Amino acid sequence: MPVAAMKRLWSMAMPFVAIGLLWQLAAQFFPPFLFPSLVDVFWRCGEILVTGALLSDVLATVFRILAGLIGAFVVGTLVALLMARSQATDRFLSPILSLFQGIPALSWVVFAIIWFHGIEFRIFFIMVVTTLPAFTFQVLGALRAMSKDLVEMVLSFRPTRMKLFRAMILPAVLPDIVTAWKVNLGNASRVVVVAELVGATGGIGYQLLQQQQLFDMAGALAWTLQIVLFVLVMQAVLTWIENSLFSYRAVSERTL
Repeated sequence: MPVAAMKRLWSMAMPFVAIGLLWQLAAQFFPPFLFPSLVDVFWRCGEILVTGALLSDVLATVFRILAGLIGAFVVGTLVALLMARSQATDRFLSPILSLFQGIPALSWVVFAIIWFHGIEFRIFFIMVVTTLPAFTFQVLGALRAMSKDLVEMVLSFRPTRMKLFRAMILPAVLPDIVTAWKVNLGNASRVVVVAELVGATGGIGYQLLQQQQLFDMAGALAWTLQIVLFVLVMQAVLTWIENSLFSYRAVSERTL
């Protein structure tokens, strides 16, 4: 491995190493229910990953996050297209989306519990309404940022709708879509845990509630690390997609 890559890797890992050392030091002076040993925490993490019943709770939370994000993205994209095509629709929907964006996630959890009976539909509804505004505004901003002169030039060649979408619209909005997914991924992971804490019989949030009732700090950290690991993996996947699709941007920046 090149020296520069090793230095970069070490600079990225150093903050986490420092936090781990401080935590392990605190574990020597405080009881386990406050600061458990990291060895115990990692052992519990391994137990979760190899135990089918426990792993199913992790997968349930992962499915809920992905389902909610996909639903919000599809609806948000359709709404953004309508708002981009009609100023009247934009004036009507923008205040509603801004209002939704200002409502706390916990309030949506309470509303969903009152309105709906099915646990899965409750969580899906909460995920969609909390991430929908960000997706909508991000896609809408990307559509409006397209150069009108460039659009008119492309239209002068009289492309089909599919060719216009592939050659003009998709490349223009993809960077903002990837950014929106990165932002909403972190938000969704926090929201789903809150939703599972108060309204689910399975999942990471439900398991965190069980650890809280037992004052099991090692278990709480182990379950928290499961969702952190999922977010890191998804962020890495999105970064890989971004680097693959938009590799030209780094080259152009170096040539400036």
